[in-house]
Amino acid sequence: MELLKGIKERRSIRRYKSDKVSKETIEKIIDNARYAPSWKNSQTARYTIITDEKVKADIAENATMNFSKNMNNINSAPVLVVLSTVDKISGYNPDGTAATPMGGHWQSFDAGIACEAFCLSAYEYGLGTLIMGIFNEDKVKEIADIPDSERVSALIALGYPDESPRAPKRKEISEISKFI
Repeated sequence: MELLKGIKERRSIRRYKSDKVSKETIEKIIDNARYAPSWKNSQTARYTIITDEKVKADIAENATMNFSKNMNNINSAPVLVVLSTVDKISGYNPDGTAATPMGGHWQSFDAGIACEAFCLSAYEYGLGTLIMGIFNEDKVKEIADIPDSERVSALIALGYPDESPRAPKRKEISEISKFI
């Protein structure tokens, strides 16, 4: 994949084919995503891969805060990835105090970088992804057996796309940038 092509063409996918995604392909995606930069190279991103239909349905039904779109997205994708991060490392000193006034912001920042690396890698393998942020973290952790030492950053639907959405209109460079 040409990097710029992937950045410009990757889309949020909400309809998936029923084709299974192999463990080997998912491992290749994670292998690539683990090269995402992180605070002091802490590499705190963790990926819980859910292919069990009952577990996916449980998360959809009980951990999406009754947001029907996410319920449908989870149920329609062959794979659900729970992206979590080891808590209190990114942005923190070894003694647990915040290393900057931003505190835990860096944890979210690192999760976002890891998430995009995962999604771009998936795109390289012909897979589509959808990043979801409306969920009950405690319920997701309980259902997916995420340790207390981690925070859930995002849910990612993963599968072979059954749609080709057009790119939404983008803001002009002048609206999103300032040169000083």
